[in-house]
Amino acid sequence: MKLAMVFPGQGSQSVGMMNAYGDLPEIRHTIAEASDILGENIGKLIAEGPAGELNRTVNTQPVMVTADVAVYRAWRALGGEAPCMVAGHSLGEYAALVVAGALSFADCLPLVRLRAIAMQEAVPEGVGAMAAILGLDDDAVMAACLEASQGEVVEAVNFNAPAQVVIAGHAAAVKRGMDAAKSRGAKRALQLPVSAPFHSSLMAPAALRLKQALAQIAIEAPSIPVIHNLNAMTCTQPDKIREFLFGQADHPVRWTQCIMAMAACGVTHVYECGPGKVLSPLTKRICADLQSLALTDRDAISQGLQANV
Repeated sequence: MKLAMVFPGQGSQSVGMMNAYGDLPEIRHTIAEASDILGENIGKLIAEGPAGELNRTVNTQPVMVTADVAVYRAWRALGGEAPCMVAGHSLGEYAALVVAGALSFADCLPLVRLRAIAMQEAVPEGVGAMAAILGLDDDAVMAACLEASQGEVVEAVNFNAPAQVVIAGHAAAVKRGMDAAKSRGAKRALQLPVSAPFHSSLMAPAALRLKQALAQIAIEAPSIPVIHNLNAMTCTQPDKIREFLFGQADHPVRWTQCIMAMAACGVTHVYECGPGKVLSPLTKRICADLQSLALTDRDAISQGLQANV
């Protein structure tokens, strides 16, 4: 068994999402630590919501990093082995860097809150949009975006799995992109309930703010290789890791390539470390040979530990 771990990002949150893990001390302590770092009751927000407040980007980003790190710490405390490599989808990359020792938890949470604010402020609400295109290959999606741009921005921004690509940009251009994709044979084109066109070139102002913030934050060489969204490569140089992080904000998430890179390194098992089951089905679609498990509750952790023996 050769284990890798992946960390979910924004979209996997839900009110009460940590209840399924029981009263594991590492979960409790990590949430308390996050509350101290941010100066607010993160545990209450996770447990009670309301959903509208939890789903605000400025809250979701630090909350999801907290949840991901908490589940990883619980896994390790219960005897789970350290993965041979890690990756995180979009925001999840920050959690991956924390567990790999490249970025401290105390530095990460204020940083991702700034990231959330910067991304939200880069494009006024209602100006941008995102949509999932299903059943169409990458090249055809990119061709649809090119046809639909008409002087505006619409780009493929999340290469999540074969025939599952997310596009983003100006709202009208995204709508044209959805129509162009369907005319090329896409099975479905679904607008996503998000507040900004994440990972599109419209996020350039956010990337600049992140670059300035990251210049002030200590980054160490990771103790576990981290596969980065920007290029599906690993890196040990702190300055390059900074570049990959701020570059991620306004460039596509190359998730298919990240999982393929794990498979190419001989990984046999990929565990999704955090609440929700977003990444595990993608893993199976990308590479059917990989064993996939979502550590969504205490029972799933036990299942993973048994396979780990």
